[in-house]
Amino acid sequence: MKRLTEGLAWAKRLENERGGALIEMAMCLPFLCLLVFGVIEFSRIILDCQVMNGMSRQGSDLASRGWPLADEGATPGVLTALVTQGAPLNIGTQGRIIVTEVTYDPNGNPTIADQVPSSSGITVTSRIGSGVGNAPNATLMPVNTTLAKQTVFVTEVFYSYSPFTPLGSFFSGSIGSTLYDVAYF
Repeated sequence: MKRLTEGLAWAKRLENERGGALIEMAMCLPFLCLLVFGVIEFSRIILDCQVMNGMSRQGSDLASRGWPLADEGATPGVLTALVTQGAPLNIGTQGRIIVTEVTYDPNGNPTIADQVPSSSGITVTSRIGSGVGNAPNATLMPVNTTLAKQTVFVTEVFYSYSPFTPLGSFFSGSIGSTLYDVAYF
């Protein structure tokens, strides 16, 4: 009988405890917010990288099919098509696209035959090189000696990532604030 009353006293004490759920919520909420903000920010970074990857591949593909790199009269160039395609990223103010045509001189050295950067956006320099016509002035990665008689089109896309959530500054600090993608065709 004594055990029964002790059990009831313990049960009555549990009924009188108030605020327990509030304390548990206060302890769990920071971890829940960290998880939600992390998923949102990481998803945005992945989406931006996927859009950039599609733009760089599309640019090099169009250039290799004979589209002009810059606008020629009424014919839109590769750069105009890419800036239009990059509208979700706001490439005009937060990014830069550089399309480069690389040929090889008679000695097999890569030479920039033509290079067209987008007219507005962030200030960056091409990782391929600059200076049209000066041989050798292009750095191609990956280096391939079998390309010595071919033309290579390179599209570089730079994008200045801006965080959306308070946790975003951590992600942009760990991956860098300028995202980069390149395609070789």
